[in-house]
Amino acid sequence: MQEHASVPLEDFIEYPASEMLKRARDFYATCRRRHSVRAFSDRPVNRELIETCLRAAGTAPSGANHQPWHFVAIGSAEVKKQIRAQAEALEQSFYQGRAGEEWLQALKPLGTDANKSYLEVAPWLIAVFSQKKGGIHASDKQQNYYVHESVGLATGFLIQALHQSGLATLTHTPKPMSFLTEICGRDADNERPYMLIVAGYPAENATIPEHALVKKELNEIASFL
Repeated sequence: MQEHASVPLEDFIEYPASEMLKRARDFYATCRRRHSVRAFSDRPVNRELIETCLRAAGTAPSGANHQPWHFVAIGSAEVKKQIRAQAEALEQSFYQGRAGEEWLQALKPLGTDANKSYLEVAPWLIAVFSQKKGGIHASDKQQNYYVHESVGLATGFLIQALHQSGLATLTHTPKPMSFLTEICGRDADNERPYMLIVAGYPAENATIPEHALVKKELNEIASFL
């Protein structure tokens, strides 16, 4: 085996079997309370909370530990207004036929449309970018590996961190998302917009589509061999 620098694993915590199962069940119960919300309050959210959630996202595993992601946390009202204008322009064409009838029918039970007012109302938008080149240091310019998978893992960590902290979230993926690169001032040659996450408190009148509460049973999503 090739030699490499290493340190002892000192922060792993082993729990009694009964506690392990309880922790797993508690976490599952917490995850079940996470819902995509489309009605947000404009109540402010402390920047430190967002920073801490981003730190949690940064702990996600990644190809060669290159961490091929960049998060732009947007609290500026002016920038959010720009993002809403660009996103709604794309959504108009999407709902007017660009999506295709099958896709529109799939979205119908969720009640979505071209109006994305939450992009301005919510206190924070987090634009997620993937990076083609990078490395373990910010100044590195090496090839990144398993970029899509790595950024997907980090995004999942971020969503759960925000939820665990007590915030509501929504994932938004306007197509194409290239306008985010310009608005956020990112390097178009090396970075690609991956997702936009809306974060904040839910509005008092927030609702959840019944359709979104339908989750597949364990035997439909997993197999044991």
